[in-house]
Amino acid sequence: MTIRPLSIFDAAEMAEMEKQCFSLPWSYQAVKGELQNPAARYIGAFTGGKLAGYAGIQVVLDEGHITNIATAPETRRRGVADTLMRALLAFAAERGLAFVTLEVREGNIPARKLYEKYGFAVVGRRKGYYDKPKEDAILMTREFSK
Repeated sequence: MTIRPLSIFDAAEMAEMEKQCFSLPWSYQAVKGELQNPAARYIGAFTGGKLAGYAGIQVVLDEGHITNIATAPETRRRGVADTLMRALLAFAAERGLAFVTLEVREGNIPARKLYEKYGFAVVGRRKGYYDKPKEDAILMTREFSK
């Protein structure tokens, strides 16, 4: 597995993965916009030259917000999300971020366990945040020592 920063040239593949992974996927234009956002960094995990998963973080001052972590259905439970999470947290530490936050569907237990493994703690809830199906978001934060 190879990890590398994603660029505008990866937008179509990333947008396709959005459709495979999320009930309300980002459009191709939204993906393209995020890949061009100077406050964001997106990384991809590639196996055999094909995108196996991606993750993104937006940075404002010393705060990070993980926007998405997605893995192709055929590559799940093979360490892709784990590898992407380690890379995102290394990026956050290198940038000297104070903390990183994220939202996760309440019912997405595998993702919540992954985040807990990397030191994220529940700090709140957003009622009815997700659609298709309607579900609360659990807010999680990981702080970095200074």
